[in-house]
Amino acid sequence: QVQLVESGGGLVQPGGSLRLSCATSGFTFSSYTMNWYRQVLGKERELVASIRSAGDSTNYADSVKGRFTIFRNNAKNTVYLQMNSLEVEDTAVYYCNARRIVGIGTLYDYWGQGTQVTVSS
Repeated sequence: QVQLVESGGGLVQPGGSLRLSCATSGFTFSSYTMNWYRQVLGKERELVASIRSAGDSTNYADSVKGRFTIFRNNAKNTVYLQMNSLEVEDTAVYYCNARRIVGIGTLYDYWGQGTQVTVSS
């Protein structure tokens, strides 16, 4: 049974920091690209950050570059999102995603339940 469980969300003041965690089980974590998405009610889900399976390559949305860092621990089957210098515009539900394409197009795509991040004074 595949599980992705996010934690670490909450209420923080502008300029503050939070670290999100996504603990996973039920699949070969070290073979998957891991992603953090976020969604604001009424808007499309946005890709925030990605990290390749070996942890050797990361990508970020322009809006979070220099403020957010994605990293993973393959021994613990966990991916993290360190969020610094938080802004009101970062308020959203944050989702953990595991994705792998095998062969010519078989997609494995798993999602967590989301964790709320609210940035407000």
